[in-house]
Amino acid sequence: MKILDKKLCIASDHAGYRLKEDVKNHLISKNISIIDLGPFSDSSVDYPIFAKKVSNRVKSKRSDKGILICGSGTGMAISANKTKGIRAAVCYNTKSTKLSRQHNNANVICLGSRFINKSIALKLIDTFLKTKFEGGRHLRRVKKI
Repeated sequence: MKILDKKLCIASDHAGYRLKEDVKNHLISKNISIIDLGPFSDSSVDYPIFAKKVSNRVKSKRSDKGILICGSGTGMAISANKTKGIRAAVCYNTKSTKLSRQHNNANVICLGSRFINKSIALKLIDTFLKTKFEGGRHLRRVKKI
């Protein structure tokens, strides 16, 4: 897989912990370096803390893209989108994932571990990382966000 970005970061909450580990291992197996911002167990945590860690890292350009995983994906997306410059998208199939990149230039993907299984999640991550922003009329719209 040819990915567009070299610096990735990932985080989850307790509900997304196991899927986070699967995604992380998948990327490592493809020789893609990823920074894990936690948590480091499935003990209960507050997802906004971890969304902020990823968002701040992407905003400051210490990471090119971010991956957030919680039970639904929604809580992480809401939290991440509070950070200026972050365009976090909840993705649930390949079409939604492609469009999040092509049309919205999403820089954080949010997945819901209670709604997608491991194989779908890995496919969505690969799609997110290899899909380019189309620019053009979409750039004008993204600038208005």
